[in-house]
Amino acid sequence: MTPGQTSSDISPASGTLNGRTHVLPIRVYYEDTDAGGIVYHANYLRFAERGRTEMLRAIGIELGRLRESEGLIFVVRKGDMEYLKAAALDDCLIVETTLAEIRGASVLLRQQISRLGDGDANEELFNFNVHVACMGPDGKAARMPSALRGEFEKLL
Repeated sequence: MTPGQTSSDISPASGTLNGRTHVLPIRVYYEDTDAGGIVYHANYLRFAERGRTEMLRAIGIELGRLRESEGLIFVVRKGDMEYLKAAALDDCLIVETTLAEIRGASVLLRQQISRLGDGDANEELFNFNVHVACMGPDGKAARMPSALRGEFEKLL
């Protein structure tokens, strides 16, 4: 920390909203890779989860508060993924998350993970179309409250 800076002045990187798309930069660390220095396949799902969580935070939805105040959580219901190329140790990645569709109790998100390239030439590595459902305290699908739905609709 710099002189005069407090811990409340520092927060983790949460990315930015760029129009309808949330963009989260991530660096590949040693812990993300296998023995060959290549990102372990399941870690793309972790990167995508971070992207979704930070997109929600960017539109004013904090998952912990939603659970405490409304008793609601979001769960992955279904996903379609495609691995295109491998990321490696020290790569700078971009996780892009775009809301594609809103339903009564779920949303469809499209996510892309790319390696940051020179200029505008990012290299696409992983695509993920994920259906995320809103679930109530009873473990069953729950319609999203209108205020929550309204926050999502701002992205459409």
